[in-house]
Amino acid sequence: MPERYSIGQLARLSGCKAETIRYYERIRLIPPPQRAASGYRTYGEDDVRRLRFVRHGRELGFPLDAIRALLDLSDHPNRDCAAADRLCSAQLADVRDRIRSLQRLEAELSSILDQCRGGRVADCRVLEALSD
Repeated sequence: MPERYSIGQLARLSGCKAETIRYYERIRLIPPPQRAASGYRTYGEDDVRRLRFVRHGRELGFPLDAIRALLDLSDHPNRDCAAADRLCSAQLADVRDRIRSLQRLEAELSSILDQCRGGRVADCRVLEALSD
């Protein structure tokens, strides 16, 4: 018989917190778990793999809807991967937009600090820039 895991064990194996696992169950990102005679949730290796997939997708910044779509594609390995490519391309474009935004933020903060004159708070360029 395949090994079954408690939610705590699944959390350790997948790198997801137990509360996150319960949330993913509620929003049906992962299937409902089997239940032991005691009523406790039990999970298998497929659940571990699925949660690792979700966690890695989240680390890459994919929104949950995109992860749901990617999971669906993963569940049907004979499908064309064009949809996965589109989702990944959209995520890459979003990451690049965020990088540009962060670079603008970095330049602005750097400029503020370059203008810092030190001295009294009343003359503080950082506080003055935030007030503008």
